[in-house]
Amino acid sequence: PQMPHGHMPLPSFWKMVKDTLQQSSAQLQTFCQTFETVTPSPVTQPLNPAEERKVLSLVSKHGPDKLYQVTSNISGSKDLDLTLLRGQIVALLQSADTKGNTSRWLVDAGGPRGFVPAAKLQPY
Repeated sequence: PQMPHGHMPLPSFWKMVKDTLQQSSAQLQTFCQTFETVTPSPVTQPLNPAEERKVLSLVSKHGPDKLYQVTSNISGSKDLDLTLLRGQIVALLQSADTKGNTSRWLVDAGGPRGFVPAAKLQPY
């Protein structure tokens, strides 16, 4: 895919990437602080607080740019394959399996870790 900044010289491109990352890291810290201070009592919690906590812990462990959403149900067939439901959020650990196959990614599903078909993940 053609990147919008493909015409930039490399050093300025990397500087931009670094600045963007620092900025989102700062935003994430602010978000986490805000979230901790405004988290309401359990009564008004959103639909699935467990899923939300999981997403927050994945973000804090791996960073927001590593989060992917499962686009359709996955039923793991091999050892180390994960079975996941459509809509679940996972964090990418490695974009290849142990044999270097890039169509199976190693993800952290907020506890269980295992492989899923890359084609069934989209950036969150």
